Amino acid sequence: MAKKKKKMPSLNTTSTADISFMLLIFFLVTTSMDTDMGLARRLPKPPEPDQEDATMDIKSRNILYVRLNHLGELWIEDEMNRGFSDFKELRNRVKEFVKNEQNLSKLPEKHVKNIDLLGQCFVTDKHVISVQTDRATPYDAYFQVQNELVAAYNELRNELAKQKFGRELQYLKQEELDAIKKYYPQNISEAEPKKYQQGGQ
Repeated sequence: MAKKKKKMPSLNTTSTADISFMLLIFFLVTTSMDTDMGLARRLPKPPEPDQEDATMDIKSRNILYVRLNHLGELWIEDEMNRGFSDFKELRNRVKEFVKNEQNLSKLPEKHVKNIDLLGQCFVTDKHVISVQTDRATPYDAYFQVQNELVAAYNELRNELAKQKFGRELQYLKQEELDAIKKYYPQNISEAEPKKYQQGGQ
């Protein structure tokens, strides 16, 4: 007599789809994805048709021009100095400009301002850092400039925080941080990209 072949039991695959779906959800939730980092900048409102250029009201001593040409070369200009500069020098130039420790006539003008928790202060809050780029400026150069500008303000604020409150900026209370920001407001203006020739002009 011939032996009967045993049939293999069939697998129940009804829940395979559910398991696959749960695994997909698991990996989506637990996997970290790279995201593009941007720079937060609030653009000014468009001027009214009959409004005059507001920059005409800013004294030249209060403006520090930071320009990037199509090669990513950095040009810094104020009433004291002008010329090509290294990215590493930008932070110190900005700090020197904003602070105007010796109250020089070619750096931002100082005036008395009453600030909560700080009292009457001699500040340069009318200064402006004017960032101007070429349409072909490399993004890496632009990012380096922005990084140095923010770092300059952070260092100035941190120095003032330790001087006035005895603590670093990150440990201040909100009202203390607000006072420091009023003393050193971050006045960065970005113009529409243009076509600059060699020499920043």
